[in-house]
Amino acid sequence: MPKRVVIGLLGPTLDRGTGPKRWEFWRPTVSLCQHEELLVDRVELLHQAKFDELAKQVEADIRLVSPETTVRRQLIEFDDAWDFDTVYGALHDFARSYAFDLEHEDYLLHITTGTHVAQICLFLLAESRHLPARLIQTSPPQKSRGASAGSYSIIDLDLSKYDRIAQRFAQETLEGLSFLKAGIQTRDKQYNRLIEQIEHVAIHSTHPILLTGPTGAGKSQLAKRIFELKQHRRQITGRFVEVNCATLRGDGAMSTLFGHRKGAFTGAVTDRKGLLREADGGVLFLDEVGELGLDEQAMLLRAIEEQQFMPMGSDRDVSSAFQLICGTNRDLVSQVAQGAFREDLLARINLWAYRMPGLAQRRADIEPNLAYELDRIARHTGRQVRFNKEAKENFMRFALASDTPWSANFRDLAAAVTRMATLAPGGRIGTRQVEEEVARLREAWRGTLASPEDLLVREVLGDQPIDLFDQVQLAKVIGVCRASRSLSEAGRQLFQTSREQRKSVNDADRLRKYLAKFGLNWDSVTATD
Repeated sequence: MPKRVVIGLLGPTLDRGTGPKRWEFWRPTVSLCQHEELLVDRVELLHQAKFDELAKQVEADIRLVSPETTVRRQLIEFDDAWDFDTVYGALHDFARSYAFDLEHEDYLLHITTGTHVAQICLFLLAESRHLPARLIQTSPPQKSRGASAGSYSIIDLDLSKYDRIAQRFAQETLEGLSFLKAGIQTRDKQYNRLIEQIEHVAIHSTHPILLTGPTGAGKSQLAKRIFELKQHRRQITGRFVEVNCATLRGDGAMSTLFGHRKGAFTGAVTDRKGLLREADGGVLFLDEVGELGLDEQAMLLRAIEEQQFMPMGSDRDVSSAFQLICGTNRDLVSQVAQGAFREDLLARINLWAYRMPGLAQRRADIEPNLAYELDRIARHTGRQVRFNKEAKENFMRFALASDTPWSANFRDLAAAVTRMATLAPGGRIGTRQVEEEVARLREAWRGTLASPEDLLVREVLGDQPIDLFDQVQLAKVIGVCRASRSLSEAGRQLFQTSREQRKSVNDADRLRKYLAKFGLNWDSVTATD
């Protein structure tokens, strides 16, 4: 059996007493060693130098009640027992310097003595595993029982051992994920992992979040769900304020975002608060943030960093504390290089950046989104609409085909379901409605239908623009990589002719460098999930 070691602070008040009458009082540190069923092999007694005599008395008394227990007095110093910084620092230093032997010793952390500040610090050090111990709390005896040792309870901070608590946290996490996905049970593994991280960041961070991806990928809906999740957890008190930056131009942009004073410009007949102030205490979603002008970008940067800005025509700053979410379908890095977007602003909003995949990259989620759209229509119209079996099979075959581009992403899908549901006789979508809708979509996409090479490159690069020459070449390279078992095998096939003319051959390195030109690697081009 491992030895049991108790680590605890000397209690100058509760552990007091030097005369014979001290035995008439309950003293937590001494009583800890009086429990017959709790054998303590060693006590690490932490105390300040000014309480050295009391520590010696407690050590002697423990020796009397429990001869098998060794006491080691450990000096720690802090000027103010109620100052969090100094107390935590002293205890943290002790934890870092102590030689724990987890293989042969079991540690208990006594949290009955010491100030409340000290008890909180010990709890935090145990929770962070700086002190790898379970907590032990002692209580004085009840007079009716007459047990001089009192009672104790042991608390293990490993929450995984507490089934009900663990289940509660797991359930809250699942509810948060479902919340962000609008209740849609998505099947795409990568998207689920993406939402898991966004859920965690939304709850634990107030820094800006940047959502990128093609138009119609669901950036606006996700921003609203993040707001509702934070609102549900009472993390915010304000509104959700959304603005499409592509609609803002000139003085109107400044006024809309930052407000103005009466007379600031022609037509400013009254004061205006501006959207940043309206979002105070809530969430501001700037969709298409890449469309903002440089002047607006400069003011936005200050508003993010200082939570202050100056409305047009005003000589005084106003304040607004908001959570910022930005959305864009543009490559902001390229815009920075072109001088169209501020590098310092991008650095500020790019801490938590997530790329939303388009529908073509989430084909596994088409069926659950199909059901979601039908349920949404039922809630809005009060009319239940469903596919018949053959019609649904036909539509899914079309929806999942690799040459179906879904160029407007979920907007295309929502519009298609709405049209079919509206035209469905008796609330049943049949093959006729599906055939008509497929023809309508193909006509709308005519001229924009992507080739298989297009889709293959888009699957790997997203919407990153590249020349047609590079696209054709890269598509071939991706195909060879996916048909090969290793980077070296793919390299040998791709450089079969030129390798014979080289003295030094490293096909894998040549292929690795080629992929790196596009920001790719072996794993990213061969992943198919």
